[in-house]
Amino acid sequence: MEYRHVLRELDAGVLTLTLNRPEVLNSCNRQMTAELGDACTAAAAADAVRAVLITGAGRAFCAGQDLAEAVPSDGSPVPDIGAIVEGYNQLILAIRHLEKPVVAAVNGVAAGAGANLALACDIVIAAEQASFIQAFVKIGLIPDTGGTFFLPRLVGLARATSLAMLGDKISAPQAKEWGMIHEVVAGDLLMDAAGGLARRLATQPTRGLGLTKRALNASLANDIETQLKLEAELQREAGHTADHKEGVRAFQEKRAPTFVGR
Repeated sequence: MEYRHVLRELDAGVLTLTLNRPEVLNSCNRQMTAELGDACTAAAAADAVRAVLITGAGRAFCAGQDLAEAVPSDGSPVPDIGAIVEGYNQLILAIRHLEKPVVAAVNGVAAGAGANLALACDIVIAAEQASFIQAFVKIGLIPDTGGTFFLPRLVGLARATSLAMLGDKISAPQAKEWGMIHEVVAGDLLMDAAGGLARRLATQPTRGLGLTKRALNASLANDIETQLKLEAELQREAGHTADHKEGVRAFQEKRAPTFVGR
């Protein structure tokens, strides 16, 4: 795939993906959504990638759907919004099925699909000036990009309902207080903090982290008996990894482990 709107950089096991449409606050069009999904799918198969970091260029993380694409100003027919959402669906599934840690560094506004893109990541760090908005109601739509799935699980049904129905902006500190995100840092420290966390994750037992992610995904739908059975199955798989063996040896030898990601 030709990449026009997503920048890619691999360093120290961390693949940084930067949404790069700053002139429109990194709002999503189909091309950018497809590029980000393609990059996440490729990362799953790349042994050199052990963590992914997603951020935005300029002063925004992602302002949601580019309305210039959804509502053409030249009078051409309005595209099927459901078809646009299908592209978001594939992106969210690519992130959740990527059995490697995905960190979001939210550097500014995260609105609509942009907010829910961030919430679909494993760990979210936001700049103090960042904000999250379920902006869909302002144009008569429903939260998509996983919003109706992730929000109630993160903040509870009552808060999720108010965010979805009122479309109010909430600050990064409020989002942390409500349990939506992991951490808030000063804007000029965001990429150092998020990059440092991603590099730390890239040195950890990648296969074990991936199996943990698979278990957490399944827990959103499983009953307790099914989840306990899955834990035993995945623990059996984790127990056969090189990193488990290294972790045990390091513990016995009283040294820091050196994980290789398999």
